[in-house]
Amino acid sequence: MSKPILECIPNYSEARRPDVVEAIMGAVSSVEGVTLLDRHSDLDHNRTVLTFVGQPDAVEEAAFRSIAKAAELINLDQHTGEHPRIGATDVVPFVPISGLTMQDSIQLARHLGKRVGEELEIPVYLYEEAATRPERVNLENLRRGQYELLKSEMGTNPERDPDFGPHKLGSAGATVIGARQPLIAYNVYLTTDDVSIADKIARTIRFSSGGLRFVKALGMLVEGRAQISMNLTNFHKSSLAQVVEMIRREAARYGVMVHHAELVGLIPEAALVDAAVWYLQLDQFKPEQILEQKLFFMLQAAQSPVSEGSSVATDFLDDLASGTATPGGGSAAAYSGAAAASLVSMVAHLTIGKKKYADVEAKMQAILAQSEALRNDLTQAIQLDASAFENVLAAHRLPKETQDQKDVRQQSIQQAMLLAIQAPMGVAHKSVRVLELVEQVMRFGNSSAITDAATGAALATASIIGAEYNIRINANQLPLSVVNPYLHEFETLKKHAAELETHIHNILHERGL
Repeated sequence: MSKPILECIPNYSEARRPDVVEAIMGAVSSVEGVTLLDRHSDLDHNRTVLTFVGQPDAVEEAAFRSIAKAAELINLDQHTGEHPRIGATDVVPFVPISGLTMQDSIQLARHLGKRVGEELEIPVYLYEEAATRPERVNLENLRRGQYELLKSEMGTNPERDPDFGPHKLGSAGATVIGARQPLIAYNVYLTTDDVSIADKIARTIRFSSGGLRFVKALGMLVEGRAQISMNLTNFHKSSLAQVVEMIRREAARYGVMVHHAELVGLIPEAALVDAAVWYLQLDQFKPEQILEQKLFFMLQAAQSPVSEGSSVATDFLDDLASGTATPGGGSAAAYSGAAAASLVSMVAHLTIGKKKYADVEAKMQAILAQSEALRNDLTQAIQLDASAFENVLAAHRLPKETQDQKDVRQQSIQQAMLLAIQAPMGVAHKSVRVLELVEQVMRFGNSSAITDAATGAALATASIIGAEYNIRINANQLPLSVVNPYLHEFETLKKHAAELETHIHNILHERGL
């Protein structure tokens, strides 16, 4: 099984001094095991966005070093730029790519935030999935008034108190750290320098003003043109094509057109494929029709030959039956969830391209993309759960002859137990999401596959139950003050799962099953 991969996309308030940007990039690259994938610098924004990936601990260390370097070289009192900002390192999002749950990413964000606050004495706010308060989920709330207003309010207005670090701003400002799903940073330039037009279009398309649910947008002047700067937080539900066409329509009202567009950082391949499918009207398109994807999977299969009569599933089941401590029930719960996601994909595939279901084609394409992502994550979670329990066993084997050794051992056990709770918690979250998709394919998908979807519901439910057993047995070995937030979180998930199961049973009853 591949090692876990975490992505980090920090934004730094500097683009006009190449030596400073290079120094920050050097701080990232100085960490072994981290790969710098992309750099995007905008002179008008006076902002640089880096994208790097690696194993979680290495990525966290690279982020810390880059924040320290930016604080050393960037003075917000002297900074100007079009883009809103409150810090030298303005925002640091973590995005789980593979082998990690969102909960893992949240823990990393909070650990980094605490370290930056204490060691660098920079105020830190937590946002998105890592937020500690509902009003801090959205980044724009934290950036209200930018650095200048925050500097005057911090220390006097309790609502602006940071989650970590001092209650006063230095020249490096504050940093926002969090965990989120992948987003697309996308800018559209208009054939005008009238910023008021970009402002009006941004207000029309962004969710906070009544526009598209998963779009954040601002109007600004960049390179002498009016620009609509956007973040698409869920491209499956607010697609690139939908956004572009809405901008074209609104721009035409003011007698202007789209001049060109740009990406900031990287973009999921599926987002570009979705846009191509929409514009080319490829109603019966399947992802496996992409030549490079087909070749990639063929090469993978050639490099990992499977012996006759064997398969990944068989290997896992053999390991499960072997009598070793790992893999165990937690891995089996993840396996069940992955199987449930596979059945959702099956029903979606059986619906896509059928004339009878033409009106739900787009919905099924979106469901298929989500179910495949969940299947991948839950498959990765099989090994993640086993690794988490192996860490518990390793912590118990640490020496305990002296008091210092006992203290280290106890701390290691507690940390390992927390990870052993977070792994099945991630499985439960994803399996509840699978249940949501099951309900959708049962309502709108190919009716001849309804029992396949129902089997997926049963497997997803089994996954959630199995995850619960593993959460509770590990929670029993930790203080209630530590585990209560996890137990409350699971109860909320469990309640939602029960509601979904009721809806699914009602659908089956309506179909006479």
